[in-house]
Amino acid sequence: MSAYTPKEILEIYNTPLMDLVYRAATVHRENHDPLEVQVSTLLSIKTGGCPEDCAYCPQAARYHTGVESQNLMSHAEVFDAASKAKEIGSSRLCMGAAWRNVKDDKDFDHVLGLVSMVNDMEMEVCCTLGMVTETQAKKLSNAGLYAYNHNLDSSEDFYKEIISTRGYQDRLKTMDNVRKANITLCSGGIIGMGESAEDRCSMLYTLALLDPQPESVPINALVPVEGTPLENQQVVDSWDMIRMVATTRIVLPQSVVRLSAGRTEMSKEAQALCFMAGAGSIFAGEKLLTTPNPDTHEDLEMLNALGLKAKAPFKGGRKEKHLFDVEQNSEEKIRWSRPEHKIEANELYKRKTVVKQEGL
Repeated sequence: MSAYTPKEILEIYNTPLMDLVYRAATVHRENHDPLEVQVSTLLSIKTGGCPEDCAYCPQAARYHTGVESQNLMSHAEVFDAASKAKEIGSSRLCMGAAWRNVKDDKDFDHVLGLVSMVNDMEMEVCCTLGMVTETQAKKLSNAGLYAYNHNLDSSEDFYKEIISTRGYQDRLKTMDNVRKANITLCSGGIIGMGESAEDRCSMLYTLALLDPQPESVPINALVPVEGTPLENQQVVDSWDMIRMVATTRIVLPQSVVRLSAGRTEMSKEAQALCFMAGAGSIFAGEKLLTTPNPDTHEDLEMLNALGLKAKAPFKGGRKEKHLFDVEQNSEEKIRWSRPEHKIEANELYKRKTVVKQEGL
């Protein structure tokens, strides 16, 4: 249950910035260790070729972005990446696959093996694989998955302006399936796509209505990528990121607010204000899936300069061990939606890709 109405959240968002940061910092200190930041690593285990039309994403097969499709990474490749992540202080590894939804096939079995392997390395394991059924979520839980990321991206109204190949309710259904499988939830959004302040606050209201509320809420700034419909979008102002982080902290006091994509455009001073305003996590590594990210050593130097220490894994407690019965439920045949509306900009860039491919 949200402690705030949409109108009240918007009023919080529009508070004078210094007052907003002060209030958020107070809430942060009441609920979290303000000198502790979780360092996480986001790894693309299956890159490109996604059938979705998300206007912001370079991994969509329909856009000409220069991202080369790659098959699933092997156990050895993921083990090596996870080991390097652990060496630099990451306590969580999030594995992402460019899928619309999980299918019950050998690729999913392979991912289950990867989850089990990383879990044995004493790291929190997170996955973002698209939409999942309840049974699939329970299989991931049995394998040792700690968290599942499934972002709302924006408000339900604005969502229709950036994605037409799936519906908002599909996102919420997947999140519900994850909860039924005893997996912690990671869900947030992206700012800077052309949405309004009301859209941003509406997304936070939707997250706040969840019971329980998400354990993690990533806040991303759009990184415009050439070849996507949002390639010409203006880079979001750092003040907006600080304001969004602070508002998220106040509205979702128990959640870990993750300062995610877009940090390459932020000064260290702006990031410091985000930490003060309630950000409790960053992603380390050269890339976030396919998006550029600050240098790891620079990040560690920044955290050291600010007197922040890396958070140990499972600080919020380990999952209660419980093996689910994962026999396929014959009544579970979920048909994920395919909205009938078209987004003009997305269709235009799809046609541009076809023309470029035909010209090769």
